[in-house]
Amino acid sequence: MTASADSVELHEGRPFDPYGAHRDDPYSFLADVGDAEPVFYAPLLGAWCVTRREDMVSVLRDDRSFSARDHNPRPAVELPEDVRRMFRTWRGADAVAVGSLDPPEHARVRDILNTGFTPARVRAFEPTIREIATDLAERAAASTEFDLISGFAVPYALEVICRRLGVPEEYYDRCRTWSEQRIELMMSQQNADPEHLRAYARGLMEFGAFARSLVQERLAAPQDDLISELLHDGKAGRTLTADEVAVQVPTLIFAGHMTCAEALGTIFYQQLRSPGGWAEVADGKVATRNLVEEGLRFDSPLAGMYRTATRDVVVGDVPLTAGSRLLLLYGAAGRDSRSHACPAAFRPDSGSATHLAFGHGIHFCLGAGFARAELEIAIQAVAARMPGLTLAPGTPPHHRPVFPLRALTELRVRQ
Repeated sequence: MTASADSVELHEGRPFDPYGAHRDDPYSFLADVGDAEPVFYAPLLGAWCVTRREDMVSVLRDDRSFSARDHNPRPAVELPEDVRRMFRTWRGADAVAVGSLDPPEHARVRDILNTGFTPARVRAFEPTIREIATDLAERAAASTEFDLISGFAVPYALEVICRRLGVPEEYYDRCRTWSEQRIELMMSQQNADPEHLRAYARGLMEFGAFARSLVQERLAAPQDDLISELLHDGKAGRTLTADEVAVQVPTLIFAGHMTCAEALGTIFYQQLRSPGGWAEVADGKVATRNLVEEGLRFDSPLAGMYRTATRDVVVGDVPLTAGSRLLLLYGAAGRDSRSHACPAAFRPDSGSATHLAFGHGIHFCLGAGFARAELEIAIQAVAARMPGLTLAPGTPPHHRPVFPLRALTELRVRQ
């Protein structure tokens, strides 16, 4: 039982379904419910949804009352026992990625990981990012019409993070597949063929084994990449062990390319359908930095993150018992009328720095600066090579049923 009896009596469960009815537009539902009930229980998610920015910030600042240990979505279906076992152990026995660590262990690992994403490191890597963006924009521009998601955003984001980590090029596609298999297991909402689930789980076992093998190679022969830096050049002489680095590699690949590709999908789609269109970006009327921040505010690529109450708490005037599961809806915070004058309008000139797309507190995205540079460079490369970009005729794009990720299935464009 994740909610107190009193809470359930006071607050009926709400039919929030971000996998189905509310998949393309969760915000209308959240705005209607959130005005009267900013913390509500969603039976489909088995969690209390928090929609108000101030309540989320309070939770994210209180590391003693709320744990990040179980911050990922859970499958809504019963997985076969062998699949559950592989899903638990694919990173290694008792292995926990930094996003799931609580204090005090979190601080040590996070402090060393941060060294890979300092402003100086980001600036040093920017020429490589620009080279990747320019090359992919040139290739995409060879077609009059193409899918911007699969033809640019995904391969761009994947290559950038893989190059930064030091993943060999021949493994890029496999890293993408392994990431998709993780999504299929983590976000399963209906019964699937057990053999398919086993194939996904075996893929994750391969992902973990690949990460450990790559780390061992860099331990013996360091190169100019992030994995080598974490093993050999840590902060003030402190480094992570090979096992600790291997645990982080799949998460860095997964989060590093998925969220960037998703953010690019939102940014391009919203600007292309705005009255000024892409021309306002190409001619400099819309500043690249402002466009990035507004895209992150308007529809965060990570719509939310889970937390678990470690003791009896009150969130937004709702009493919750220890063990209650909360979903902090970062995307809803970006539409909070208390923080934004026109929350439902896409306006790159409105000043969007108060969004929670990168989280808050000790788990604030360690690659936020890297991601911002990556997004800006991608937009600049496409604007330079395809200044006349428009949406292709046809039905509007839809989102994949992979909540809390906000991923468009495709985005057909023309130049």
